[in-house]
Amino acid sequence: MRLLHTMLRVGDLQRSIDFYTHVLGMKLLRTSDNPEYKYTLAFVGYGNNPDHAELELTYNYGVDKYEMGTAYGHIALSVDDAYTACDTVKAAGGNVTREAGPVKGGKTVIAFVTDPDGYKIELIERKP
Repeated sequence: MRLLHTMLRVGDLQRSIDFYTHVLGMKLLRTSDNPEYKYTLAFVGYGNNPDHAELELTYNYGVDKYEMGTAYGHIALSVDDAYTACDTVKAAGGNVTREAGPVKGGKTVIAFVTDPDGYKIELIERKP
C-alpha cells in the first residue's frame, strides 16, 4: 500500500491554491471541475503520484466555510531549516502560529503554520 493523497475541503479554491503554491512552494498538479455534482478539485504537491503524496483541495459550490471538528490534527512537511522556512512563509503572507524551535521534551526543531481555512501544517526540520 502507498499513501496517495489527503483531501481537505476548502472555502475558496483559488485562495487555497495560492497558499499551497506561493507560500509553501507546492505545484498545482491538476484540476477537475464537476458542475453536475457542484464541486471542483485541485491537486497540489511537490511531485506527482506515485512517487509523492498529493494534497487534494475540494471546493463544494456555495460552501465558504467548514467546521474543523476535534479529530483533525495537522499535515507535516519536511524542511531543511525551520527558522528559514518560517521567515519564507511570513514573507509570502502566510501565518506562522508556532515559531521554529525545539519540540517540547526533545531536540527536533518544528514550527506550525495555518492555511487560509485554518488547517494546521507542521514544519519539521530535517537536515539534508
